Amino acid sequence: MSRRIAVVGSNMVDLISYVTRMPDRGETVEAPDFRMGCGGKGANQAVAAAKLGADVMMVTKVGDDVFADNTIANFRRFGVDTTWVEKVPGTSSGVAPIFVEPSGENSILIIKGANAHLLPADIDRAAADLKRCDLILMQLEVPIETVYHTIDFAKANGIETILNPAPAAPLDPEKVSKVTFFTPNQTELALITGLPVGDEAEAVTAAKSLVARGLRTVVVTLGARGALVVTAESVTRVPPVAVTPKDTTGAGDAFIGSFARFYVESRDVLGSLGKAALYAADSITKPGTQTSYATAEEFAALMAANSPA
Repeated sequence: MSRRIAVVGSNMVDLISYVTRMPDRGETVEAPDFRMGCGGKGANQAVAAAKLGADVMMVTKVGDDVFADNTIANFRRFGVDTTWVEKVPGTSSGVAPIFVEPSGENSILIIKGANAHLLPADIDRAAADLKRCDLILMQLEVPIETVYHTIDFAKANGIETILNPAPAAPLDPEKVSKVTFFTPNQTELALITGLPVGDEAEAVTAAKSLVARGLRTVVVTLGARGALVVTAESVTRVPPVAVTPKDTTGAGDAFIGSFARFYVESRDVLGSLGKAALYAADSITKPGTQTSYATAEEFAALMAANSPA
């Protein structure tokens, strides 16, 4: 059975500062460590799926700066198909300054750069390759019209989809109702619905409001508290995996990318989400984003170590 996944989305250069505390306005604070890596929600999700053995193609844009060739080489190193990773002349690559506190929590800025140039016409040009895919993954770090066009394309061609609405933005309910899975975190769910999401009960209410507007399956990620799967028929809790966090950067992308890979293989939603919870939890025990993601072999060992005796 094919396991081909397309990611239509973003790539970023992660500029990661590990801080003892965030500076106040006008203050300079020394940070003990800095790392640079490849990131962006789309790229992270593509790499997570590819490291787990999926056949992944990426549709994205890079700039014509010093970062572009490294980003393309990074995709290829992990086996991601870069046929539709294209340079935009006179434009910078996307960058993401990230600040990681001692608790492992992070704050992130993003500058879209070339990602803002991924247009509906690019989806049409990649159509023949996209039609070979079992699942298309999207996020909101590229123009919203491109996301909507991709959703319509997938629907017309019988391809399942995941929309990770991050960073949160106003959305057309009719357009997004066509996706197979809608995967906000707690903050994104609150911003998209305009409802309070302070606890699990409120998260369920907010997710049900989206289901009432036509969405089929809403998966709400709750960080250290696991996830919720909300449909018209049921509400199911995906339990968390307890770990000591070192760096939570990219954990949500690890969850989504690994879920995509597990789902296209098994079509078992809850089983795939359970594995994704373990995969994401493992990623936050290590520094960085893509570098913290386990390979298929590493995850198999992790699964064995976490299976009941």
